[in-house]
Amino acid sequence: MNRRTFIQNSSLASAGLFLSTPALQAMQPYKDAIIGHGNFKYKIDLNWGALNSNYYPVENCHEMVQDSKGRIILLTDHTKNNVIVYDKSGNLIEVWGTEFPGAHGLTLNIENGEDFLYIADNNRHEVIKTTIKGKVVQIFKFPKGYGSYKDITEYIPTETAIAANGDVYITDGYGAQHILHYNEKGELLNIFGGKGKEDHLFGNAHGITIDTRNNAAPTLLITDRMENKFKRFSMQGDYINTIHLPGAFVCRPVIHKNNIYTATIWSGDGAMDTGFVSILNSENKLVSAPGGTKPKYNNDGTLQPIQQAIKVFKNPHDVCIDDDENLYVAQWNSGKTYPIKLTRV
Repeated sequence: MNRRTFIQNSSLASAGLFLSTPALQAMQPYKDAIIGHGNFKYKIDLNWGALNSNYYPVENCHEMVQDSKGRIILLTDHTKNNVIVYDKSGNLIEVWGTEFPGAHGLTLNIENGEDFLYIADNNRHEVIKTTIKGKVVQIFKFPKGYGSYKDITEYIPTETAIAANGDVYITDGYGAQHILHYNEKGELLNIFGGKGKEDHLFGNAHGITIDTRNNAAPTLLITDRMENKFKRFSMQGDYINTIHLPGAFVCRPVIHKNNIYTATIWSGDGAMDTGFVSILNSENKLVSAPGGTKPKYNNDGTLQPIQQAIKVFKNPHDVCIDDDENLYVAQWNSGKTYPIKLTRV
């Protein structure tokens, strides 16, 4: 039996095993429920991407992207299969990767017509660039001797963003909270940010993306997760402004068309193992919170704190938007569950 046939046969037997997990059983009351607000409503699909965990186990499903062929790529920190590749229906195509024990951030970039992945690994303290099939082509190592970095344990990268000219921006979200700016050759050009509560500093620089909406000059949109904020910077690292999302520990910002999507964990008192998805429009206003309460703004334009409305999500960590406007939500510390699909209605 070849590898592709083995994958197909073993995935067919997966649904029963997945449905038996306690984490998914707790979600069953919300099977096929419609969640969200305004023009962004979705039907919950709890069985999308369910696999036989004896063959394709996951620990934490950290992030997801869609490649240029329309496939959905999941990053997990289980070293039996760090990368799981699905079609949009949730059928398994292939798996690869056994060398990324701290796999956390996943960014896809198309370079000269070819898809590449950038994997931020917490345990390896580096960012690894691979082909879409997993061949390592470049490593952005611990920046020893730069800025305040002296010991490798001070550097724990969480996410990357790649500019049109090939420059790479890395968030040190579990380390010193710096943003590191490299050129495409891997040469360090700049370090900014750092730990603190001032506007230009971070409590948890968890995620990053490049915002080019509305034909504006590109800017960096960076998560300050524990502060319930996105902070905008110039490409040179100068602070511009802040987007507040009270009540939400925001993960990375994902831009699709004119909207910002983000997986968010509820930060309310006593909140544990909770969360929802947040969707912001082109004016950076929250317009829908699938799984959360309806967005409400005060007369002064400030957003009222968001809360979880139904407990369908358990620590959502990332959201991927496909070309049919459906969402895929990856979760960490969720009982080793596979992603949840939200079908646009």
